[in-house]
Amino acid sequence: MSHETTDPSAFEKPEIRNLKSTALESAEGLEVIVSQVVLPPNVTLPLHWHPGEEIAYILQGSVTLILQGEPEQEYSVGEVGIVPLKKEHTARSGKDGATILVFRVHEEGEPGRTLVD
Repeated sequence: MSHETTDPSAFEKPEIRNLKSTALESAEGLEVIVSQVVLPPNVTLPLHWHPGEEIAYILQGSVTLILQGEPEQEYSVGEVGIVPLKKEHTARSGKDGATILVFRVHEEGEPGRTLVD
């Protein structure tokens, strides 16, 4: 697929599958969500933030994490990236895409992510 179009609906979209969601007994008001995220090759996610911390373990491929105000960090298979609480960020997959196991610890009942305009 050519990525020369400016229509965002023409791009392949990430696949996010929530595997488990449960309240944390030791921390009232917090829950953990475990997700498998599959990013197609050469995709950049929209700028967003989460109502909690996010820990990402790279299962396949590579991804560049772009945290607002910080240098880009590239992660490959077997590496772990961390997104701090409510930190605006995006991610860009490599030429082979990426499969990521994501653990999010955040406020119960809050949306998983909030897009930044």
